Amino acid sequence: MKKNIGAVMALYPIPLVVIGAMKDSKPTWTLVGHVGIIVHDRVMVSLASVHYINSIINETGKLSISIVERSMLHCADHVGSVSGTETDKSRVFDYEVGPAGTPVISASPFVMESSVVDIYKSKGFESFICLIDNTLVEEDRLNGQGRVDYNVLKPVLFEFPTYEYLETGAVIGKCLSFKKEV
Repeated sequence: MKKNIGAVMALYPIPLVVIGAMKDSKPTWTLVGHVGIIVHDRVMVSLASVHYINSIINETGKLSISIVERSMLHCADHVGSVSGTETDKSRVFDYEVGPAGTPVISASPFVMESSVVDIYKSKGFESFICLIDNTLVEEDRLNGQGRVDYNVLKPVLFEFPTYEYLETGAVIGKCLSFKKEV
């Protein structure tokens, strides 16, 4: 028998990302564990309304989404634990400005540049609905068909209820390969 644990958001773990935005040619960053897929060309990034970076995203309409790998976790965790209103986070990561004008973290093997197309506000949160402008991936993280190879790219996962970071596991099969006649 299943136990009712209440109205708990439990769709975790999910990839951990660092969001970047430019203010006056200077980047700022924050760690985010609330991202989602809307459709094939749009993502949602949900941030507490009090975050410093929100006002920059609202002003510029642009942000970058960088997947966190283990080698960059200490810097990613840092930008999630200090406030941009009190700390200059611009020097935490080496970066380049991408084709869409967003900061692209050099250490992240996978970065999406995005434009905000809508904002959904709820109590204490702003959820930015973003159109993907560019997806920048290190070539050694791509397979022979030019798609991201998650056997090589190893995103850190975030599990919300326990606030733990996890690693990806083994491949257990191809999608739709377990079907059987019913």
